[in-house]
Amino acid sequence: MSHCLEAVREISAVKHATFFLVCAGLLLSAEALAVDPFEDFHKYGELSEEEIHALHEGEFLYGDVEFGVLLNRGNTSNTAFKLKSNLYQDFKYWRNQFKFDGAYRREVDPDTNIEDETASRYFISAQGNYKIGQKNTSLFLYGDYELDKFNGREYTTTFVTGYGKRVFEGRKNTVDLDIGPGLSMYRRDDETELEPDQERVERGHLLRAALQWERTVSKRTRFNQDISYERSMSGLGARIFSETALISQVMGGVSMKVAYTYRYHSQPEEGKEKVDSEIGVTLVYSFN
Repeated sequence: MSHCLEAVREISAVKHATFFLVCAGLLLSAEALAVDPFEDFHKYGELSEEEIHALHEGEFLYGDVEFGVLLNRGNTSNTAFKLKSNLYQDFKYWRNQFKFDGAYRREVDPDTNIEDETASRYFISAQGNYKIGQKNTSLFLYGDYELDKFNGREYTTTFVTGYGKRVFEGRKNTVDLDIGPGLSMYRRDDETELEPDQERVERGHLLRAALQWERTVSKRTRFNQDISYERSMSGLGARIFSETALISQVMGGVSMKVAYTYRYHSQPEEGKEKVDSEIGVTLVYSFN
């Protein structure tokens, strides 16, 4: 019975994520049939991602940083912080990308009036793309490292190498795809009790695919969909990460970002959920 309920919860989570993406796509497509309410504002989406990279070719660092904070006091008391960055280097043969994503939250238990951590997650990744001649085509090296205090694992890390290509480029849309094999490793924390067939450190091979869709909504607003899928070839399960975001310029290099984030792991540690999701509103500063 518990397995059936778990399966229903998984299907429900996937349906909710799919419904959100479909609704977002329909809303964005509707702009072709209506007057763009942002058309008279400061230009923002006029340059494509490729034009931005071409503009900054040879520069040591450019990109954006976002920050969010939430403070509640009164009937409920909590403090939450979010810091995220997406930075690039663009040289003649190499384009490098560095990402950081950190989230921290403390809450006061209303029954005991004791404040404690309820979230502490930090993720960092780096990817180097070697341009191989054809436009928007490359070979890449990718690595990431994640610390999540509440997922039952001390750390999780992956390393992937493969092929990247822009599979679609239109007037308002670009779609990029990376795919390749790699290695994964994670360590269960010391509080997790091991089953007879388990080890504290697990290693295996995987296949990873990542897709990024960027759509220009107006001269100051864009829509981003990032999704990655990792499938273990060594029986360690699968991971999905998805971020659906709408980013609109407020003034100058400052924008507001509304995002829905979905994380899924098919084999979580005992007592942990397979799905984590969040909806957030943050400010983004771009220095490109």
